[in-house]
Amino acid sequence: MKGKLIVFSAPSGAGKTTIVRKMLENKEFKLEFSVSACSREQRVNEINGKDYFFISVEEFKNKISKKKFAEWEEVYKNQFYGTLISEIDRIIEAGNNAIFDIDVVGALSIKKLYGEQALTVFVMPPSVEELENRLRDRLTDTEESIAKRVAKAEHELSFSNKFDIILINDDLEVAFNETRKLLSDFLL
Repeated sequence: MKGKLIVFSAPSGAGKTTIVRKMLENKEFKLEFSVSACSREQRVNEINGKDYFFISVEEFKNKISKKKFAEWEEVYKNQFYGTLISEIDRIIEAGNNAIFDIDVVGALSIKKLYGEQALTVFVMPPSVEELENRLRDRLTDTEESIAKRVAKAEHELSFSNKFDIILINDDLEVAFNETRKLLSDFLL
């Protein structure tokens, strides 16, 4: 069987990263995390090839022109993020299924490129107010950053109806169980 792609997307604070990490623990799904590429500077605690593939702006633009990305985006001027087709191919050729934690535009690009081989899951917070509370509870963001993330979340929520599945994360254990069932139905 050819490997499949499971693409998670959500506003910041909805819980997608927590759900993806939990699903990676389940060995029967043969999941492997798809590492994104970026053109920003590597941080001290980051590992090339594990956190991101760190490449120069010039190399990123060259790969764009050669259509080496399944999806990509220029988030800030000359700060690119994307998913290399070679990374997806590597995971599938190893006999695994690729799991992604990416933005809504990237998720929809992968769905368009891979069709029924990909399952897109939008992790929905119970409300924008709850999302804001979760961001505050993290104690990692300034008020300005929280306001930006909430505004971005409201925009991202407008894309939810374009996803195969909307997973409401009101209770993390329930969301884990629902996700396991989704993956079981899609993969097994």
